[in-house]
Amino acid sequence: MTNRMPELLCPAGNLESLEAALHFGADAVYGGMKQFGLRAFAGNFDEDALTQAVEKMHGAGKKFYLTMNIFPFDDQLDDFIAAAKAARDIGVDAAIVALRREVPELPLHVSTQASTVNAEAVRVYRDMGCERVILARETSIARAKEIIRRVPEMEIETFVHGASCMAYSGRSPLSEAMAGR
Repeated sequence: MTNRMPELLCPAGNLESLEAALHFGADAVYGGMKQFGLRAFAGNFDEDALTQAVEKMHGAGKKFYLTMNIFPFDDQLDDFIAAAKAARDIGVDAAIVALRREVPELPLHVSTQASTVNAEAVRVYRDMGCERVILARETSIARAKEIIRRVPEMEIETFVHGASCMAYSGRSPLSEAMAGR
């Protein structure tokens, strides 16, 4: 296992929060488009704002990761894939989603929504071509270290703030009841 400096990754639901993340030292931000993300009330980016956000981050030598972490239904797949291709063309650094077959040149990060809590699951995602796994919020530091030890070639991301979800990694029945998500 190599000791690399952790990447400070912050949420950015709009250009104002992106600016704040840059001001406070973020190495990268993650944000969603107006559709296909689970952060429904974060503001999110239309294509023009996403272009500005990516340009601003890249101009500062930083990265922008796009959250497209919904589970799309069949009737949403064409639009989902088109949005991923547009994001790729804009220049996002990776997508937090699963689109390997449709957009193979877009680096993929597995969302915390996948509830990944063990090294075997990380290996499966590695073998599928993903470059990073965002562990479930329930994964302890000790367990995260063990996953990193067992799969050292995979990038591992973990949350460092307290989760406000009332169920596994955001799969909250409250979110469903209150917001239909």
